[in-house]
Amino acid sequence: MAMIDAPKRLSHGWPGMLRFAPFGVAVALMPAGALVTLIAPITGVILALLGLVLTAVGLYDLNQTKHAVSKNYPVSARLRYLLEFFRPEIRQYFIEDDREETPFSREQRALVYRRAKGIEGLRPFGTIYDVNAIGHEWINHSMAPSHIESADFRHRIGGPDCAKPYESSVLNISGMSYGALSPTAIEALNKGAKEGGFAHTTGEGSISRFHRIHGGDLIWQIGSGYFGCRDKSGRFDEGRFAENAAGEAVKMIEIKLSQGAKPGHGGILLGAKVTEAIAEARGVAVGEDCVSPSAHSAFSTPLELCAFIARLRELSGGKPTGLKLCVGHPWEWFALAKAMKESGITPDFITIDGSEGGTGAAPAEFADHRGAPLREGLMLVHNTLVGLGLRDRVRLIAAGKLISAFDISRVFALGADGCNMARGFMFAIGCIQAQACHTGHCPTGVTTQDPGRYRALVVADKWKRVANFHRNTMIALKESIESSGLRHPSELTPHHLMIRVSSREVRSAASQYPWAEPGELERGTPNHPAFRKYWAGARAGSFSLAGGNAPAELREERGAA
Repeated sequence: MAMIDAPKRLSHGWPGMLRFAPFGVAVALMPAGALVTLIAPITGVILALLGLVLTAVGLYDLNQTKHAVSKNYPVSARLRYLLEFFRPEIRQYFIEDDREETPFSREQRALVYRRAKGIEGLRPFGTIYDVNAIGHEWINHSMAPSHIESADFRHRIGGPDCAKPYESSVLNISGMSYGALSPTAIEALNKGAKEGGFAHTTGEGSISRFHRIHGGDLIWQIGSGYFGCRDKSGRFDEGRFAENAAGEAVKMIEIKLSQGAKPGHGGILLGAKVTEAIAEARGVAVGEDCVSPSAHSAFSTPLELCAFIARLRELSGGKPTGLKLCVGHPWEWFALAKAMKESGITPDFITIDGSEGGTGAAPAEFADHRGAPLREGLMLVHNTLVGLGLRDRVRLIAAGKLISAFDISRVFALGADGCNMARGFMFAIGCIQAQACHTGHCPTGVTTQDPGRYRALVVADKWKRVANFHRNTMIALKESIESSGLRHPSELTPHHLMIRVSSREVRSAASQYPWAEPGELERGTPNHPAFRKYWAGARAGSFSLAGGNAPAELREERGAA
């Protein structure tokens, strides 16, 4: 019996009462402060007031009913909440490893900061990576390195139906809307793009007055809300589109189907946040909710999407028109590819966003477990176009957690023609990865509409860092391409990318992954496992999988339902 009652006595006896000790100390501070005033009046008053405040906090904690921890540990529980509030900063500055990516490692952020500031980026004493770890990757070098005069790598975007092809840098700024980013952040990015000779994607929030100030090249992104080209009911408006697309700064049009941060998820900017400048850019009323539906209303089938691409290209005067998507159901992408082949209409470019993308705040389930990562998405799109004989008509742009010249080289080896980068350029203008983007309390003024915060981001200084980061990254890419004995990043192939797959085996990407042969899908003999499973059931007239051609396991699931 004594053993059974011991825990009960401990919880109700003096050891259990220790949890109230901080509250008791707070109460005792008041008379103690009064006594101290006899010797040191100022110190005594401070102690008494501190005791009064902490006693009031403790009484509130004891009587509130929402937080059990605070009720059981009055006053002291507040320390837990304080530490929890500062936990991200404590972890980032004092605990995390230099290579721990949460989501970007300290090493990655420091690389951007150095290049943006023009600081020497050499690393002494060798690599900090375990080159024998499974998954370690590298690009093979050559015994006969090349010499390249300029680091200004370009590629032409514009298929056979494009009247105004664009000579694009191989690295541009990915889509981040005004409204998500502050006015000064948009200005700094656009001015940097102007001076650095690369393009700035608007994000689906359309072209704001801050995108127009400095005249940098723009890739106008159009999402399901049709901001900047919508009628009063929120549907696509050809007249407004043609008016905006005619702008000299607009070099390309990008139809956004989905984004890596939250593919298949719509969004809403509450009316309270819709300022005059945001309303002007998006074509809505001040104070009106800005809704981005999860699906487009201008098309509902792959063939209709192809027709929409052709129509936007025509309305824009022949400017390159393409798509942005994070790959989801493979048969939906296959259906779109079949529609391209059947209609003869191809986008001038496709931006493949990996699920690791993340400038848009998203539900945790979407950020962590929705959409294909960049590697898998890029290779599937590349292989499909190769198999259909369409690869030479469409440029592929890779986006999703790219930072270094090696990241760029890797996606080129896997099939990309160019890259977009978002968070790298955010770091360049001062982002410290506080992960407070959705709160409006960004400590560096990058992702806030609070004038008191975004005025701290000085455009005259930050645009130089944007241009510096781009230039120094391109120089690093040039040196990497030279070391491989090549002349342009487009010459990288899967044979150049090496991957350690076990402690005793290394493979090139050419042997590690399946690759389609030119025209393979036209001949009806796909070897790629995804094509064998889903290609026959995909159809140009619908995004759904044809039931009769569905894989057996899918037919069984549908039958059970």
